[in-house]
Amino acid sequence: MSVFNTKFIQQFKFPIALGIATGLYPLFFYYTNNFTLVNSVKQLLFFVALFVAVPVCIFSFIQFATRNKPTPLWRNRLFTFFNVTLFLLYIQICLLADVTLVYSVLGVVIGLAAAYFLYKFLRKIMALQYILAVVGLVSLVPIVYKQLSYDSDWMNQPDAIIDVSFQQKPNVYFIQPDGYLNFSEIGNGAYRHNNDAFKSYLEANRFTLYDDFRSNYTATLLSNASMFSMKHHYNSYGFSLSEVINGREIVITKNPVLDIFKNNGYKTYFLPEWPFFLTSFAEMGYDECNFSLEEDVSFVGKGYYKQKDIEAPLQKFIAEEINQPKYFFLQVFSPGHVEFFEKDSEGVEEERKQWLARLEETNTKLERLINTIVANDSEAIIAILSDHGGYVGFEYMEQIHSKTTDRDKLYSGFSTQMAIRWPEGTTNFYKDKLKTNVNFFRVLFSELSGDTSYLEYLEEDASFVTIEKDAPKGVYRCINSEGEVVFEKL
Repeated sequence: MSVFNTKFIQQFKFPIALGIATGLYPLFFYYTNNFTLVNSVKQLLFFVALFVAVPVCIFSFIQFATRNKPTPLWRNRLFTFFNVTLFLLYIQICLLADVTLVYSVLGVVIGLAAAYFLYKFLRKIMALQYILAVVGLVSLVPIVYKQLSYDSDWMNQPDAIIDVSFQQKPNVYFIQPDGYLNFSEIGNGAYRHNNDAFKSYLEANRFTLYDDFRSNYTATLLSNASMFSMKHHYNSYGFSLSEVINGREIVITKNPVLDIFKNNGYKTYFLPEWPFFLTSFAEMGYDECNFSLEEDVSFVGKGYYKQKDIEAPLQKFIAEEINQPKYFFLQVFSPGHVEFFEKDSEGVEEERKQWLARLEETNTKLERLINTIVANDSEAIIAILSDHGGYVGFEYMEQIHSKTTDRDKLYSGFSTQMAIRWPEGTTNFYKDKLKTNVNFFRVLFSELSGDTSYLEYLEEDASFVTIEKDAPKGVYRCINSEGEVVFEKL
């Protein structure tokens, strides 16, 4: 054993230490900035293997292959080349969630230059990488602690709605177009657009339109986590401005809305165009989905790397003959919103033009979906409810996190399309109850159960934003329940 220690540990402790140094800081950095996207055990194993095990194996192999060579010069140059090149490759993955040819070639060139000029300073480079890793760990620890101490009690309902029993069980189709503004706002502010053709189409197909409808939150995951929980989270459970702890698990794995449909015998279907909600490899709580976690979801990415059609699977599942009512969540990722970051924005007017072009495409897509449903399931409930507004009027979406009391800008971010095709003969359209996303399902379940007592616990119809600039940081109520612009720190 002493021989093994002397020959093996002495020869391989440096390449192992160098391999760990190469990927440790990128690993901590990636998790610090993308924790809600990669918080599964499967992903942890993948990223530890990618960022740590791979470089350790490469350096150990180089050490083994050159163990009998008399001079370490070219070995050290190989070490330096792979250390720098892999480090830059990992940083590229951290920043872009992708690998591009240009940056990869640049990394190789820098690695070659480092191997030629800096090989004598390899130990200092390694020491710097460990220092960066310590800094990265300091940033990561609070995030891990927040995840481990996360309490889902905010999702608990104030009444017994989780046990609600439906008296009528029509099929329910919930269609969520991303960033689709309400008809009451789209002619105003920076939009200046006439969307009457699609409005007339909906009215001709017996849709009830809900003017002045709003989202409670600024982004897709924040809005959906609240809506499917039928409760406010007040932006208090997140690591970033647009994420919420376990948000994807809330949306697709387990939430009060999904539980209630299942408790009432519904078969459930989740048909998104993009795997945005699937990137954390959360367990699939729906019975059917057009994406497979094993085949369609990448370990690296933000959920926009593979688009799928939802019309064909919708037709397939509508035609499925089962002795169960059906609930569909159809996610349409358009017209979307203006660019999120300032560096990507093309300016207010150009962003407006691009949004309006996507709107026309979305209208056509929605009409096809609705026509399919109405033709094959005429007595179903069809609800079109977007997650947030399009942010037209902002140069870039991130500006919503700077203080503003501009009414048109706030409504550009929060106004959401809401239209429901109730079954023929419906008399109560809940115009006075349906105002914001958080209360949609509670109102729907009250109608299906015939029990109005559930309406006694509607959540506050206010909209909330996390402010980072131009005011003390924190969560603010920016639109109150009456639709008035306010600026009230929680």
